[in-house]
Amino acid sequence: MHDQPPHLPPPEDVLEIGAPEQFAALAHPLRQRLLFALGHRPATTSQLAAQLDAKKGNVAHHLKVLREAGLVHIAETRQVRGGTEQYYQRTARHMIVAEPRAAGTAAMLAAFAQELDLSPAEAHLTLRHLRLDPTKARELGEALARLVDEAEEDAEGQPLHGVLVALYQQARPAGVRRRVW
Repeated sequence: MHDQPPHLPPPEDVLEIGAPEQFAALAHPLRQRLLFALGHRPATTSQLAAQLDAKKGNVAHHLKVLREAGLVHIAETRQVRGGTEQYYQRTARHMIVAEPRAAGTAAMLAAFAQELDLSPAEAHLTLRHLRLDPTKARELGEALARLVDEAEEDAEGQPLHGVLVALYQQARPAGVRRRVW
């Protein structure tokens, strides 16, 4: 295996997802997994294929889609054995979907489920429904985001953990009217 390029942070701290091509790019579980894999360091197509147990050509295709959508970029190129090796990196440390769409959300959850299935350790997964007024819901969302953003990472070489945080207002079933007493 070749030397890794020096670890440089992504060029942006936060990228807000909103363009149709970005949502289309997020609508495939392998592309979600590629974004997860590129969350901490640049990697080549070969390295990503090995890490994700996927075919190199398939990974290359999905990296192209992510690159065209502005979600990954080529962080470095190196000449190796008469060819060019490209290291891909996410364009932002955090990617925020301001208005989630069903296809992108479904792909993200499918990628999340694949990651859970492959996890060598026991995962913690909780779904709870709370009755909250809008102010409390906003405060909880901000506290959850802060908790994840402020989590201190351990040194290189420690196991990588995924964190999925979602806060949403549950829709009322069609035909159910709100009772006023």
